Amino acid sequence: MHTIYVEIVCQEIKEKYGSEASFVSNTLGIDWAKWEAWKENHTVLPPEVNQKINHLFSDYEWMLVQKVLRQTIIYPEKRLLALTEYRKMKLVIAKDWIEHQLSQVEVIQQEQELDGKQWINLKVTIAYGEWGFDDVLTFRVPAVLQHALSGEKQALLEWMGESIDQ
Repeated sequence: MHTIYVEIVCQEIKEKYGSEASFVSNTLGIDWAKWEAWKENHTVLPPEVNQKINHLFSDYEWMLVQKVLRQTIIYPEKRLLALTEYRKMKLVIAKDWIEHQLSQVEVIQQEQELDGKQWINLKVTIAYGEWGFDDVLTFRVPAVLQHALSGEKQALLEWMGESIDQ
């Protein structure tokens, strides 16, 4: 289960920070050897470092991570697809929220460059009117879609539908 958790965490780091190295040194403030030992399940990280890792995820995304991890315990055959399942479920849920007009979609970061490509981050939110209880899902999408996605619900739904099928 730890391996699957690490895989999901590393994917989130890549999407939000571009590289593990910058996240580990700048955000976590630990050395690379300790990070690698944690990834290999040879050591535990201090609670304050674990908290910083948890903050990679919104509360809703954290709940999805826990569900995916639980499913890999119940159904061992899902272990190989856990990261794909997590990403797919985020898309399925966000698409459903948008189709049913339950959420707001906003660009939360204009542009960033990763792997030689331009990306933007989208935030899909359901607000319940009480501070701290909103459900949030975040996505990294190609920047070339920014114009098409801003204000175009149908374009966003089409992109999500295509991404789910991949």
